[in-house]
Amino acid sequence: MISLKLIYKILFVSILTIALVSCSDPWSDRETNDENLKLTLKEAILNNPETSKFAEALVKTGYDKVLASSLTYTVFVPTNDAMDQVPVSILNNTDNLVLFVSNHITPAIYSTVRDKASEKIIMYSNKYLTFSGTNTIGDATITTPDQYAKNGVFHIVNKPLTPKLNIWQYVNAVSSSSAMSKYMVSLTELNIYKADSIAKLVTAPGVYADSLSNSYLRNVYNLNNEKNSYTLFLMDDGSYTTEVDKLKPYLIKNNAARSDTYASYFTVRDMAFPKAYLPNELPNELTTRFGVKIPIDKTQIIGSPIVLSNGIIYRMKKMDVTLENRLLTKIIEGENNTSYFPSTSGNRATIFYRDRKDPANILYNDIAQYHRVTEGPNFFINYTASDMYSTKYKVYWRAINEQSNVFQQRLVVGSVFKADGTIDLTTSLMAFPYMGIDVKKYDEVYIGEFPLAQAGDINTISLVAAATTTIGNNSLTLDYLKFVPVIK
Repeated sequence: MISLKLIYKILFVSILTIALVSCSDPWSDRETNDENLKLTLKEAILNNPETSKFAEALVKTGYDKVLASSLTYTVFVPTNDAMDQVPVSILNNTDNLVLFVSNHITPAIYSTVRDKASEKIIMYSNKYLTFSGTNTIGDATITTPDQYAKNGVFHIVNKPLTPKLNIWQYVNAVSSSSAMSKYMVSLTELNIYKADSIAKLVTAPGVYADSLSNSYLRNVYNLNNEKNSYTLFLMDDGSYTTEVDKLKPYLIKNNAARSDTYASYFTVRDMAFPKAYLPNELPNELTTRFGVKIPIDKTQIIGSPIVLSNGIIYRMKKMDVTLENRLLTKIIEGENNTSYFPSTSGNRATIFYRDRKDPANILYNDIAQYHRVTEGPNFFINYTASDMYSTKYKVYWRAINEQSNVFQQRLVVGSVFKADGTIDLTTSLMAFPYMGIDVKKYDEVYIGEFPLAQAGDINTISLVAAATTTIGNNSLTLDYLKFVPVIK
């Protein structure tokens, strides 16, 4: 038998993270001579012949002593017939049985007289169960509701509430037979971004360590989080390989292994969504948090959906995502600059972050630099671009000139700086020619294209003023830059 000390330790840790709430006042309208109110939950459950098998499990695990305490609880108690459905691997294993029993108990009062259509309830197992309507908890039906006792309430249910794996636990469990799962798990060791390696250094080992250090859980969704709900499309090996291979030419890095890692990451990051979509709720298309449109072909779903404690997994024979959808256009807002040069206090006074309306009365934000003669020529404003693909880009800008004269500016991509802080145009990745910025023209303008040999970040993109000290001719303005990747 599990020691009472261990049980109370488990309960203490759980209580630290749970706010006890009462859905109603269950005793307010009950007769004071109700005999059940003289019994503890332990006594009421043990005395009920319909729940004797669950009562035996309570005694085996020490939870009978918990339910005899002065704290209040709700217990969802399986019938004896329901307990007959529990595998012997649970009933005959102490740790499994403790987890099983704890998944039926919550330290709050939940009556079936309630005003919420659906509510997620955290159990002592640290798993969440959904209380739907007035008679459904998880995938079980309440057959005998609202059996009150001195320290809480219990409901008799027709199925055991066996703890389910969460999505991340399932991914780990099938990682030896699923290439996509194996890759996702490998991101506990592999880093996608610099911050991932830092997280791995500071994260203590434990059941939730992956939530902080695995690059997928950090950067996409934390599929180890029991509180939220998700949908994951888990591709068969053939479909996974096909989708990764599509992206490899666009995610070329400095070595083949890095290229494969990035192609895999940009494939699987678009397979998770922040809601548990039931089969009848699945739309024909979903948009990822990164803006990629993913078509959902329901005919490619293999078998039944895998319902887990924090969402649903669909095994997919095929997930055909076009490169037109995958290769996202990069838009850099003019007002989101990272730096400027010369970086003296006087120059900052001439930079304006503006709120404007265009002729169609549509609001926009931009940046404008009104240069002063004392600051000299060659003023520039810098930007960065992350997660760029290894392909050719077509470049556009929208630059609104509210002066009375036309002035010129240019764009330099992958700027390389000289010792004096100015830009070395000969070694920068691409220096576009100067272009005139017409007065009050609101159209997007194509400025040219450039190739990017390796995928990754472009650390500096510079908007450069005309090399003149004439006031009004050395201004800068930018609503946005647009980099459109070209399919090879």
